Amino acid sequence: MRKLANYLSKHANTAESATAHISLFSAARWLSVTLALGVLLFSQTGPAAAQPLPPGLRPTLEMANQQHQTPQQQWAARQWRAQMDTPLARFIGDPAQRQLLLTRIYQEARLAGLPPDLVLALIQVESAFKADAVSSAGAVGLMQIMPFWISELGLPIDDLTHPPRNLRYGCTILAHYLAIERGDFTRALARYNGSLGKTWYPEQVMHAWRDTWRQPGRH
Repeated sequence: MRKLANYLSKHANTAESATAHISLFSAARWLSVTLALGVLLFSQTGPAAAQPLPPGLRPTLEMANQQHQTPQQQWAARQWRAQMDTPLARFIGDPAQRQLLLTRIYQEARLAGLPPDLVLALIQVESAFKADAVSSAGAVGLMQIMPFWISELGLPIDDLTHPPRNLRYGCTILAHYLAIERGDFTRALARYNGSLGKTWYPEQVMHAWRDTWRQPGRH
């Protein structure tokens, strides 16, 4: 399996930036995610093979993002939303809806220890930002969550078409897979898609990130 950095190294104009971007989420971050979520090994691949999750994963779904943000963190969040607003306009016409969604994505991604712009790329590939999207396999919402995750992570009344709930599920699940794969984005994204051992889905997500969501000049 190619590592994400190896895949991106094919693209000379973006490899250095991508590798540096991923390095922000270093082994220390993945250790903290592992401690928070617990490590669950899967005997099979694909969503249908998911086994009951460790107790440590459940609190992350219910944990509110109540961490106090410093002025610097607030400024960084505003800058990120401003930079992501223009590409998101391709998918969502209403400016207020864009800003609300970007705020939620940023909060949920940071809460789960994920790069927010990578979450945007995943949503683009999964649902093209359609909150009511339902796949032929039954996956629902922005991040295309399979309904069986409700019994593992949430409550029977959870509505996966509700963007805040869907984002909490999707970011929690992806962070869990990243912990399992020790920070290997390629394998974690393949697990998320149910195609572990193949690279077509991670490549789609990374193409979307590189072509649409990568912040100019970010190193």
